[in-house]
Amino acid sequence: MSEVDGSYVGAGTVLTPDEVKAAQSAGATFAVSPGATDTLLDACEAVGLPMLPGAATASEAMRLYERGYDMLKFFPAEASGGAPALRALAAPLPKIFFCPTGGVGPANAETYLTLPNVACAGGSWVAPADLMEAGQWGKITELASDAAALPRG
Repeated sequence: MSEVDGSYVGAGTVLTPDEVKAAQSAGATFAVSPGATDTLLDACEAVGLPMLPGAATASEAMRLYERGYDMLKFFPAEASGGAPALRALAAPLPKIFFCPTGGVGPANAETYLTLPNVACAGGSWVAPADLMEAGQWGKITELASDAAALPRG
């Protein structure tokens, strides 16, 4: 995948310094995590691997912003208040952007994508495990195309 022109390959779910090293060795150009610990952030920063760390509260987002992260994963999105929670964070945290995941799918992704502080939305609906295991690449391509066509706000 990393050989496809214009593609960026990320690794997730990265939780430990060993997984940071493995992700980088495998060719990942960024890492994704559901949360953030100093140990994990230090490991990514030490090897120069950009990180999309997770945050679900204003305090977590502020702490990460203070450390230099302005693009965060909002996880678990639906369980943490969904689009209304992100809408509420937009005014007091205008310089922080989010990629909501966790309960996001075709039925609600567009709602997230209309928010001013949402840069993208993610979810396993684009490449479900059962379709990957069955090698249903055509169906996965169709789902990815549908996701890419979702209107933005």
